[in-house]
Amino acid sequence: MKVALLGCGTVGAEVVRLLHEHERDLTARIGAPLELVGVAVRRAGRARDLPIDPALFTTDALGLVKRDDVDVVVEVVGGIEPARTWLLEALRAGKSVVTANKALLGEDGATLHKAAADAGADLYYEASVAGAIPLLRPLRDSLHGDRITRVTGIVNGTTNFILSSMDSTGAGFAEALEEATALGYAEADPTADVEGFDAAAKAAILASMAFHTRVTAADVHREGITEVTAADMASAKAMGCTIKLLCIATKQDDAVSVRVHPAMIPRTHPLAGVGDAFNAVFVEAEAAGQLMFYGRGAGGAPTASAVLGDLVAVSRNRLAGTHAASESAYADLPIRPIGDALTRYHISLDVADKAGVLAAVAGVFAKHGVSIATVNQSGRGNQAVLVIVTHAAADRALAATVAELRALDIVRAVASVLRVEGE
Repeated sequence: MKVALLGCGTVGAEVVRLLHEHERDLTARIGAPLELVGVAVRRAGRARDLPIDPALFTTDALGLVKRDDVDVVVEVVGGIEPARTWLLEALRAGKSVVTANKALLGEDGATLHKAAADAGADLYYEASVAGAIPLLRPLRDSLHGDRITRVTGIVNGTTNFILSSMDSTGAGFAEALEEATALGYAEADPTADVEGFDAAAKAAILASMAFHTRVTAADVHREGITEVTAADMASAKAMGCTIKLLCIATKQDDAVSVRVHPAMIPRTHPLAGVGDAFNAVFVEAEAAGQLMFYGRGAGGAPTASAVLGDLVAVSRNRLAGTHAASESAYADLPIRPIGDALTRYHISLDVADKAGVLAAVAGVFAKHGVSIATVNQSGRGNQAVLVIVTHAAADRALAATVAELRALDIVRAVASVLRVEGE
């Protein structure tokens, strides 16, 4: 089986090493050897400490993909273009594709799936979500006879490290981000991670597979963690909670809701103990019940492990003259807006410490049909803080409540608003 590799960065280099180190085992598992016939890179002349012939490096990725002797194309470059052009070229030529490109799949997975289906080619992408964790294949295969109702996950290691650090040390967001950058967990430009774009693309992939419905990253309500403060974390601790950036995909009343945002979850919840840069996904299904997938969600070696797992699968299929179904989107369910989602709010208000404040605030909640679960006031005078946790309500009603609270004369500021999940 002749393999073209597109990209030789952190993940690509590990793919090369694993192909070399596990050569005999991979040959035995597949029934034929894997031969790396070319590696597309930006700078072919750069020195690389890898166990392959330097002559295999090329800057002509499209030319490599078009070669007649290539059976499988492995893409670990990322981004939308030119990766989309390369992969469509491969699929339309009937070549198997293995990719870790969550951004492309989240934005335009339907085009790739169609090209694969039209050509009878394999499109595998286990490495696109949660690194080494076997997650997509269980959703696609093991749970194919069940009905999944909810998927809740921590799918971004950078933000999980930052929030875990804030929880354990009391640091603010800026300090925790600085630590994550120094340790190599955060990119020089961390926007895709801390603003939730990375998690939203992964949420779209998970929801598409879980609910047999095409979901794009644009369908996902997205909020990042940049507004989470040390005070928010302290308030969560006081409630017996912690704060995590969650991707939440639910199926209810024949519709799908997909969102990514920071949320308070009880410390008793299985996801609450997921620390450092680890990922975990909690799946709820009608027959199987509750399942949790946990492990390293990023990094060269973990992601390369998932890539090689897919490479073995597509190579076996190719030798057998078969291919897997490209996608299952038969349900074609509508996507609900965030306003329809049922959730709870934790709201912190800076208020005037005088008679009638609580009644006025409670009146706003009642006006929008939002029930209050708990109220706590601390401080006096200019330092009075009112912390309110609601019962479950439609997100649009909760958002409208917060908007009206901001306009009240007795409310100096809405200090923070966080959703509460897992209760």
